[in-house]
Amino acid sequence: MTERLPTEDETVLVRREGRVGRLTLNRPRALNALTHAMVSRIAAALTAWEDDPSVTTVVIDGAGGRGLCAGGDIRAIYEDARTGGSASPAFWRDEYRLNARIARCPMPYVAFMDGIVMGGGVGVSAHGDVRIVTERSRVAMPETGIGLVPDVGGTYLLSRAPGELGTHLALTGTAVGAADAILCGLADHHVPSERLPELARRLADTDVPVAVGRHASAPPEGELAADREWIDACYAADSVEEIVDRLFASGHHGAKQTAETILTKSPTALKATLAAVRGARTAGTLEEVLDVEYRASCAALRTADLVEGIRAQVIDKDRMPKWVPGELGAVTPADVARFSAVPPGGDLGLAGGLS
Repeated sequence: MTERLPTEDETVLVRREGRVGRLTLNRPRALNALTHAMVSRIAAALTAWEDDPSVTTVVIDGAGGRGLCAGGDIRAIYEDARTGGSASPAFWRDEYRLNARIARCPMPYVAFMDGIVMGGGVGVSAHGDVRIVTERSRVAMPETGIGLVPDVGGTYLLSRAPGELGTHLALTGTAVGAADAILCGLADHHVPSERLPELARRLADTDVPVAVGRHASAPPEGELAADREWIDACYAADSVEEIVDRLFASGHHGAKQTAETILTKSPTALKATLAAVRGARTAGTLEEVLDVEYRASCAALRTADLVEGIRAQVIDKDRMPKWVPGELGAVTPADVARFSAVPPGGDLGLAGGLS
């Protein structure tokens, strides 16, 4: 029997459980990758619940058991980039507005970041009030591997991680587990995955801090804390080239592997990402950073690297992208500056809309 795919209205399951508004991303075969329709459905649910005093908490999770969300619908972005369309900017415009809205949700917004949480999945979870990770969590912003700059407020979050940990995660796209996600400020609490159903039931009739406190526990040991010395020293450099040189010269085996990983990413995206993370450090609000990220995403849509990166990683899966230019030294300041230019369709304008 052929498995029936969820209809557009079923890609986000919206329901009430006691005083909780529940959102379940429901595209399990696609690791719950976000579509424009899903973003709109989440936004509509938040609008209804914000006007309903009987809803005191929002909980978001993912169907299928493999992850909350693997990111945006990359195949749709690929087709749009190939044809020079306008669907992706429209999607990002609404997606980034949703990210900002989640950060300012008037009621506790609880995210179950179980399993894979990447890209757009970080956007619908890590801006919430209570971010729950499990022993299965793998959290990442892997955009440089497909020619993009971390978005959905990712550069805002990563720029505020301790030391240079955020720069490390932004450039490499490394996926981290529960302890490291908490260390980097991408999550708040660890709850064993087997306890999530019970936590969800408790949230229906118990205050959030009490319910979470009863189920949270210490996460399995992470990796990044032990690597802080070489990470902070190497990533403090002013350019991607110097970061790579420092990593190779540090004498740490992990640093050498990291340098080799960085050199597999889009050179242009790497340089634009370093500039974005450094710029986000001085931004006052998430909205300011989302405005900058919108410019960067629209600019990437017009580059060869985005199409090539998605082709290599998602379409053909040969993992052998041919970047243009192919080396860091060939990326010019003008190439990087294009990522901060006003898009043809105009700016996002989130920061200007703040009261």
